Amino acid sequence: MKRYRNGEIWDFEHHMAVSACNRRVILGLDGGTTSTVCICIPILPFSDPLPNPLPVLARAVAGCSNHNSVGETAARETLEQVMADALSKSGCSRSAVCAVCLAVSGVNHPTDEQRILIWLRDIFPSDVKLYVQNDAVAALASGTMGKLHGCVLIAGTGTIAYGFTEDGKEARAAGAGPTLGDWGSGYGIAAQALTAVIKAYDGRGPQTILTSSILESLDLSSPDELIGWTYADPSWARIAALVPVVVSCAEAGDPVSNKILQDSVEELALSVKAVVQRLGLCGKDGKAIFPLVMVGGVLEANKRWDIGKEVVNCISRDYPGALPIRPEVITPYLNLLQVFSFSYYSFHLFPGLSDIQITGTGNSTNLCSEQNVIIWSYR
Repeated sequence: MKRYRNGEIWDFEHHMAVSACNRRVILGLDGGTTSTVCICIPILPFSDPLPNPLPVLARAVAGCSNHNSVGETAARETLEQVMADALSKSGCSRSAVCAVCLAVSGVNHPTDEQRILIWLRDIFPSDVKLYVQNDAVAALASGTMGKLHGCVLIAGTGTIAYGFTEDGKEARAAGAGPTLGDWGSGYGIAAQALTAVIKAYDGRGPQTILTSSILESLDLSSPDELIGWTYADPSWARIAALVPVVVSCAEAGDPVSNKILQDSVEELALSVKAVVQRLGLCGKDGKAIFPLVMVGGVLEANKRWDIGKEVVNCISRDYPGALPIRPEVITPYLNLLQVFSFSYYSFHLFPGLSDIQITGTGNSTNLCSEQNVIIWSYR
């Protein structure tokens, strides 16, 4: 474990008694483009009865940890700060940590995973087990009781479709950011709305009530002020925060807003269809049943516009076997979990821990089980 320039984040450990935390814990982290949440969960002796309510020791929240949105330095600082906050609130230091489990947006390539693992290795003792995965994998597991089979669609600030076959094949579509075509995302919807306002202002597009609505929401007086507002801080979450304005305008009958949302529905459905087709989740006849987990604020129903429902309708026309699942999670999406292989975890990483259990959403599991995955979640 090394100390680098952010060592002061861990100053609370210096004031902590050696015996302050007499338990072993796991950190579970969900890192997104809008927010990052970390919880601290205890490992309990297998002989102990499960307490009710379940023992979440601490929960901490921070901002964006997607390095594609805020850069590597800011992403690393966010991850470290939120983990330190969770441990501080729990009364534990890093020496109590058995494992750190991250489900993070922006992990699109093995190099992304390795980058974060290097960050974590600088922070935690060498015996702490580290796991990093794209948040879409955790999101899928949240709707399938841990089984990695089917497709998940995340549509929040960003968007991604991710799928697994029962034999472990995987595929993804979208998730590369708005510059590379994620136009069904919250950022994409809001960016198109801002573009529509500018085009209406300079005569390149039709008039729209988006103009007055967006200006009012941002406390601006003229569309040309949007240029300065946008480039002052072009972070994805800041732009995506305008999505409710677009939905309100669409519900009021604005044709420009309605077209933006309809185009987004088609983009999101196209991402799912691409994954389903590549993996053959629909079967040879196109009618096989498969789970379709729907996660993210963009997919939540509004008064008249239900983007999630429209996406499902669009997908079902081609793949009637799609079974939509909406996990019950706190809004905004704070689904804290990570997926693990039991056999690798219990026999190669934590030998001797066959008598412990992890607690999560209400179930407990022996780590030496032959099941495929384990999920930790907090809702």
